[in-house]
Amino acid sequence: MKSGLRRPSILSAFLFLVAAVPFATPSGMPASKVHYHVVEKAVLGGNGGWDYLKLDSHARRLYIARATRVLVVDPDTYEQIGEIPNTRGVHCIDIARKLNRGFISDGGASTVTIFDRKTLKVIDVVSTTGEGPDALVYDPASERVFTFNGRSGNSTAIDARTAKVVGTIALGGRPEFAVSDGRGMIYNNLEDKSEELAINARTLQVESRWPLAPCQHPSGLAIDRQNRRLFVGCHNQMMAILNADTGQVITTVPIGPGVDANRYDPGTHLAFSTNGGDGTLTVVREVTPNKFVVLQNASTERGARTMAVDRKTHRVFTVTAQFGPMPPPQPGQRFRRPSILPGTFTLIALAP
Repeated sequence: MKSGLRRPSILSAFLFLVAAVPFATPSGMPASKVHYHVVEKAVLGGNGGWDYLKLDSHARRLYIARATRVLVVDPDTYEQIGEIPNTRGVHCIDIARKLNRGFISDGGASTVTIFDRKTLKVIDVVSTTGEGPDALVYDPASERVFTFNGRSGNSTAIDARTAKVVGTIALGGRPEFAVSDGRGMIYNNLEDKSEELAINARTLQVESRWPLAPCQHPSGLAIDRQNRRLFVGCHNQMMAILNADTGQVITTVPIGPGVDANRYDPGTHLAFSTNGGDGTLTVVREVTPNKFVVLQNASTERGARTMAVDRKTHRVFTVTAQFGPMPPPQPGQRFRRPSILPGTFTLIALAP
């Protein structure tokens, strides 16, 4: 009788101790203790709007798309260390580290600027086969660069080594952000269709079209390559999490308004959403590949809608500025943004 009573007591104590141990991320940081907060605001100044950020963690360079040029900033000192000019209507930057090349989508010129990753010198400028290239992604498996041309609803595939156009893919909608799984598959959001495309980077064929409901008007996109999960930022204030092999929407979690970017940090199993509408950074923990929990909505600043994550330091970088009055609406205009006050463009760094 005594031994029968003792075993449940020991078991209960064991379960209590297990429950009390916080989940630890691979970086050694207890996920329950994650608390992102602003650690630096560096005024970069200048005029014009902005779009995507790209962080080259190996070379310690942060690339910021800025109207007609790309700013290059040291992510450790927050100082501007270079600039790539003449990128009219710039949207997106990606890096081919092994090829020592970078690629920029010039939306206003419908071109791609190819530059040397070390010197920042322009190597070539390639015309796209569509209008208004916005998102751009390099796929290491095929060694191809893909632009997603917003005004023509197609994608241009470019050989990253030869800088030659190798094909065009009809998308059937208005593309937003794209990611590569590193194995030869590209994923792309169709904003007007609320669909996710799975594109074969070698055959240049759309292999799957997946509905994203209840997600509406998807914008940002990130990927957990190891666990095959996609993180989609939706303008109805949710992040949809998909199985990258089946397209199944596993779950959704709430985020703030005005999302434009999502990122995933494999070192901490955290997914992020920058929400420019209310100036927040939503931090989502991947507990398991099928369970996701919002840990935090950290304060940034209004208008901070794009971002990059440093896989070395686990810091998040975003940018914004101070704003003037909202301009009057124009015929056929999809988005309106308030005027940007000159000289107020600011880089914001958040640390856990």
